[in-house]
Amino acid sequence: MDEIKIPAGYHSDLNLHDTQVAIKTVKDFFQQSLAEQLYLLRVSAPLFVEPSSGLNDDLNGVERPVGFDIPCAHANAQVVHSLAKWKRMALYRYDIHPGKGIYTDMNAIRRDEELDNLHSVYVDQWDWEKVITPEARTLFTLHQAVTDIVSCICDTQLTVRGKYPQLCDTPLLRRRVTFVTAQELEDLYPDLTPKQRENAFTKKHGTVFIQGIGGKLRSGKPHDGRAPDYDDWHLNGDIIVWYPVLGHALELSSMGIRVDEDSLARQLKLSGCEDRAKLPFQKAILEKKLPYTVGGGIGQSRICMFYLRKAHIGEVQVSIWPDEVREKCAKCGINLL
Repeated sequence: MDEIKIPAGYHSDLNLHDTQVAIKTVKDFFQQSLAEQLYLLRVSAPLFVEPSSGLNDDLNGVERPVGFDIPCAHANAQVVHSLAKWKRMALYRYDIHPGKGIYTDMNAIRRDEELDNLHSVYVDQWDWEKVITPEARTLFTLHQAVTDIVSCICDTQLTVRGKYPQLCDTPLLRRRVTFVTAQELEDLYPDLTPKQRENAFTKKHGTVFIQGIGGKLRSGKPHDGRAPDYDDWHLNGDIIVWYPVLGHALELSSMGIRVDEDSLARQLKLSGCEDRAKLPFQKAILEKKLPYTVGGGIGQSRICMFYLRKAHIGEVQVSIWPDEVREKCAKCGINLL
């Protein structure tokens, strides 16, 4: 467990009742704005999948999924880590055409997550995915999606501030996105860790998209881990904003143009995961049966934290925390749900 950070003089601008009302305001407006901006249809999504399907996200390759058996179905299941792969299969099954896509509420359990102000074992995201043509697998397409999502974030912030004037004494999020590659960050700050680089750059620029995450940089290390079988490591990244409440960068979204048959084969080889090529999902990509897509996840609790100026993610979602964390937060005016 990482150390919990308590901002000096922190107090919540909203009580518990108003916080619950505000969370609904945020989620209702943001998902409607996202659907309209990106031309997305809301769909139902699974909480668990069969391990043999290859649809679960293995994140950095070391996290253990929560598994259980289903006796009546003579099957085993895993609670999803994310829906990065499932969405692409869904677009194929629903016969969605280029320019349109889907979004869903994704709920996951990541039991090996480090617990701190921003991380919980319970994960809630808006997962979205959109069909594109092969010719649209470009940086322009990626950057346009980033710009559209940031526009939704900024529009929602205006709505929330209009309803809750007490949240208006901090600067508005910068609508203009600064794009930077992970390699450029390493070159700028060679003596800093990846998280320290994010903090230094985001504090200066406000709204940032860090591009090219997963592959090794010139130092021999990646900026951060990414599974080899959904994002194209050259065409992906994270939307990060400066969060003055905690005094550091806050990642709101991870997204990217998804692997095609060539980038999947290359990344499986680089990761030593070539055996995954036999799994149904990965095999379908290699055989060009699935649509080309762009997609990502947007943290619901992270978004609510940002708008409502909360110091701990437990103020906007219900999870399990160590007793010492609950005691420390209670003493400092942080009301965990």
